[in-house]
Amino acid sequence: MSFTAFKRTGICKSGFYFILFLFCVINLTWAQTEESRPLRGNQPDPSLPLPSNNSMRAFTSADNSLITETALEQPLTQRYIQQFSSPHGIANLNAVLERGSLYLPFIKEEAARLNMPPELAYLPVIESGFIITARSRSGAVGLWQFMLNSIAPYNIRVTDLIDERRDFEKATKAALLKLEENYRTLGSWELALAAYNSGLGAVSKIVKRTGRRDYWELVKRGDLKQETQHYVPKLIAANYIISQPRKYGINIWHEKIDWTAIPLKRQISIDILAEETGVSKDLLHRLNAELLHGISPADSNYRLKIPAEDLEKITNALESGDLKLLRYHYHVVKTGDTLWSMSRNYGIAVNIIEQHNPGISGRYLKIGETIIIPAFGDAPAPQNPPQNTLQNRPITVPPNFTDTHIVQKGETFWSLGRKYGVDPQVLAEANGLKITDILHEGRTIRVPIILE
Repeated sequence: MSFTAFKRTGICKSGFYFILFLFCVINLTWAQTEESRPLRGNQPDPSLPLPSNNSMRAFTSADNSLITETALEQPLTQRYIQQFSSPHGIANLNAVLERGSLYLPFIKEEAARLNMPPELAYLPVIESGFIITARSRSGAVGLWQFMLNSIAPYNIRVTDLIDERRDFEKATKAALLKLEENYRTLGSWELALAAYNSGLGAVSKIVKRTGRRDYWELVKRGDLKQETQHYVPKLIAANYIISQPRKYGINIWHEKIDWTAIPLKRQISIDILAEETGVSKDLLHRLNAELLHGISPADSNYRLKIPAEDLEKITNALESGDLKLLRYHYHVVKTGDTLWSMSRNYGIAVNIIEQHNPGISGRYLKIGETIIIPAFGDAPAPQNPPQNTLQNRPITVPPNFTDTHIVQKGETFWSLGRKYGVDPQVLAEANGLKITDILHEGRTIRVPIILE
């Protein structure tokens, strides 16, 4: 058949369109594969220019996105885009995202469920650097930096054993609800974030006084405090960089760890549970960072977060009556003992001793009776520790004990351990002391570094 006859049949034309369609499909598949593939070792170009107005307009397309053309044109936003896209800034963002990789999937799901701007999921980047145990000098704690005086509406507990400001599940839900409340009051997500930083009352007063509800206008006028003026631009700049991982060399392709939460019918030690099941001790601590000493509370309301793939082995261990998942000291009462002296001796609060010894009375301890005391350390503590055990050996200060604290009246290693999120025994040893030693007012001791 001649080419002319072939063409007349229409076969040539249909074949051409089929080949063209096949070519488009192959190219689309290749593009999607390339976009999702991790670029290991990708380094940002130090000479990378700030985004142009045209690239900004192309990028800002999401309906409820905080990354708007107006936001990206702000001098402070441009300043932080430049800072975060520098080699040091990219390295820091990658480290922060690696720490947050365990928590980010849940945070993103919660923000999406509430139909909130997706950028809010990255607020811990600027709040805590995704350090789950972060504590600021003002006393704010956790990924979302909650203060003690702001947790009441969200059923967040803080006790001698647990600080749920470090519970990423509870704290995330609370933080998003708080932001949602700010938004309903102020009518702007930028102002809602400003209120998260400096307080809803403070921002509401500024809005009422100035009659303005535009965050960027309030920034230009200098009506907001300096920290709050920088707060939203930082978040938007970080999101702008993170949202373009291939361009800037950001690693967002971390392995997702599925987890689930199970109720506990008895008190356990995370370390012992890990030893008995072979589950990663570090992962269990990161999932349950609210447990200040790795010991669950005695009440039945606590839900332990565990890797989903280890559900069966952990459930079997919890249900086994043969496994002891918490170590105890057994203290035989002698003359002069009180609940207070025992609490100081073992580094544990009086109320915890009372919880484990129903009916005990501090006023009527019986000589010879046995008191059960949960063990927070790996090794049993002696009832009468040798006086110079710690002082006579070289003290190696843990690397993060690089700050100092001046002891105030009434403070103990127990209260300071709770304040700085560290085991009281470790705190005592880092200072060459015993946990039973009295801390005199005005003394300077080493403590872990905390956020500004």
